Amino acid sequence: MKPYTRKASVLWVGTPLRGKGAISTPGSALKMALFASGGNLKQRGTNPPELVAAAQAGSFSLALANEVVEAGYQPRQIDTTATVTMENIAAEWTLTQVHLEVVAAVPRLAECDFVDAALRAKASCPISRALNANISMSAKLSSQNGPPRAQRKAPSRGARKNRTARDGNND
Repeated sequence: MKPYTRKASVLWVGTPLRGKGAISTPGSALKMALFASGGNLKQRGTNPPELVAAAQAGSFSLALANEVVEAGYQPRQIDTTATVTMENIAAEWTLTQVHLEVVAAVPRLAECDFVDAALRAKASCPISRALNANISMSAKLSSQNGPPRAQRKAPSRGARKNRTARDGNND
């Protein structure tokens, strides 16, 4: 695979605390989007820590989808939230922590195999590798995932009737 590059540009006016800016990317996602200092909660728009969180969540989700597919499964949905922590260390703002919350729907995949895939994705994710931060993670399959195929048992005839009567399912 050939190397590639991506760009983003920011126009900043003013001081870090009172200034404002606009961020753009060649793609259509960001065109002169409002951009502010990460610590200024009163200003509208995005900020560097938020963009790092977005990049981390997106990159990790793609890495996890790749790991799941390589294991022979088809992910239905991967929902990742990345929370970054900024700390003022020696008078410098530093990104010290990223926490990933991951919930996925992957039919027939066992929870333990999913967690293994998530750990591999965290290690292989390009954004995770680029950050000099502690990255923690909570990964689980969604309740709509259903049990792995090997663990599924056909309900007995009586249990099937009871389930049908109880939940209104007529299959």
